[in-house]
Amino acid sequence: MDTLLLNGADVRENASMSELVPAIEEAFGAFERGDAQMPPKSYVDLPRYNGDFRSMPAYLDTGEWDAAGVKWVNVHPDNPEKFDLPTVLGTMIYSDPETAVPLAVMDGRELTMLRTGAAAAVATDHLAVPDAASLGIVGAGVQSYTQLRAISQVRDIETVVISDLDEERVADFIDAFGDEFDVRAGSIAEAAACDVLSTVTPVESPIVAREDVGERTHVNAIGADAAGKHELDDEILLDAKLVIDDYEQTTHSGEINVPWSEGVLDDDDVYGSIGEIVTGGKPGRVADDGLTVFDSTGLAIQDVAAAHIVYEHAEENGNGYPFDLLGLE
Repeated sequence: MDTLLLNGADVRENASMSELVPAIEEAFGAFERGDAQMPPKSYVDLPRYNGDFRSMPAYLDTGEWDAAGVKWVNVHPDNPEKFDLPTVLGTMIYSDPETAVPLAVMDGRELTMLRTGAAAAVATDHLAVPDAASLGIVGAGVQSYTQLRAISQVRDIETVVISDLDEERVADFIDAFGDEFDVRAGSIAEAAACDVLSTVTPVESPIVAREDVGERTHVNAIGADAAGKHELDDEILLDAKLVIDDYEQTTHSGEINVPWSEGVLDDDDVYGSIGEIVTGGKPGRVADDGLTVFDSTGLAIQDVAAAHIVYEHAEENGNGYPFDLLGLE
């Protein structure tokens, strides 16, 4: 049986946000119900190269389909300047749960961007005000693009404020979306005042102040993916209805990891998980809610769910490069 090799363009072509968002929601639900296995993310630190590798395996059963896979991903901040390579690369191995046959090997970088945007959209759908029409994004890197594409699936976004120190990145973002949305460059404070805010930066000191955030803003805290990273002022987290994707990951490497380790936050400050909300165990936004925050670290179940969508459509569309990896034919 052939294994399908799918590059970044193949992944992008076969993963529409209209299907990814509900697939990621199903993955959160399966995890909450106990119908998923997701061992802790493991890290291989490489201080010699100022980087690390991370392995992320998972299996999930939604009731309609099941899927398994593992993503091997890295963060090497020096890559762009030294080697003209992306900071984050990745490879996803998508396997048949019944036979263990590797059905596909696909670009994990594109997959990560897409599923991260979709996760923010799921949280936005459950936690943002129903009539949210403005989106602020802090950080105009690759993740910013899928934040807008995904969140606009669940809210009628009209205005977008993009904030970044790199003016060229901001200009590129505006060029990409200027024909679809009212997009403008702005300060962090202007972005934070929007109905929805997504932060997608690698900073280790908070850059979003409490006084800048709207009283009913929903915040998707995306950037923190390792211990020590921290984008939001602690007062934002303390004042918000705080929702996490996974307890172990968020306390170790999510937006809450720094205030958690310092004793500023504890269990009582966490409202619940996104899985509890999508399964109806806890309500999402209710009428008297003010500020809400979703701490998204990125779960392996999201990668597997996204890979499932990509593989099914790639098979239908004849995309990719089939090859005999097992050598059994």
